[in-house]
Amino acid sequence: MTALLAARGLRLAFGGVKAADGVDLDVRAGEHLAIIGPNGAGKTTFINMVTGYLKPQAGEIAFEGRPILGLSPRRIVRLGIARSFQLPQLFTEHTVLQNAALAVASRGTFWSAIRPLLDGAHVAEASELLGRFGLSDLAGRRADALNEGARKLADIAMALALKPRLLLMDEPTSGVAASEKMAIVETLVRVLREAGVTAVFVEHDMDVVARFADRVAVWNQGRISALGPPATILEDPAVQRDVIGIRVREGADAAA
Repeated sequence: MTALLAARGLRLAFGGVKAADGVDLDVRAGEHLAIIGPNGAGKTTFINMVTGYLKPQAGEIAFEGRPILGLSPRRIVRLGIARSFQLPQLFTEHTVLQNAALAVASRGTFWSAIRPLLDGAHVAEASELLGRFGLSDLAGRRADALNEGARKLADIAMALALKPRLLLMDEPTSGVAASEKMAIVETLVRVLREAGVTAVFVEHDMDVVARFADRVAVWNQGRISALGPPATILEDPAVQRDVIGIRVREGADAAA
């Protein structure tokens, strides 16, 4: 089966730091793939390369079989790839509904005084989208008045307004209160599955990864050191030591 997204031999260094050191990865249509790894391992760099914000020094990236390296971020969005950021990218002085309507309107190619940016069709679609995310009650609230969990959902709703087939998310639960985290991810996963959107997400909370990922890719020093289902990857002693931070008692069981 042809991968929805295929990366081959990606290499990118910043001085002596290798952010991507021969990365090969296929993203399957319909899956939710988690990317985990220590800080500085190259996780966000991969997202930036796929979405056109960084260009690798070597390698190839194809989306639905089409090469996309060298294309602008805007062009890549038009092809069906969207992203959300670790820090939500909202127009803080506008309401949640206005933010969503602006995202809906941005899919168009012609704006004029004849068709205002926030016309009825844009607002109606934005309202329906916010309802799917459980944000209807917050539609009239300014974005800067939201808590972090709602800001994250609103940011991802704006990305989904672009009608992508692939959504890349950089730490969608960072800064979210622990009591809210699982409910927010449950909402997110439900909406993405209902929309048939494939997702790749960078995540540091292993409970979120174990519960919601179909596969896990482990990044370490610019390379993918392990790839597989959560039940296998999260029990790997090297992953527990290098990523999760569990101290493995080498030889302890043998000595017992």
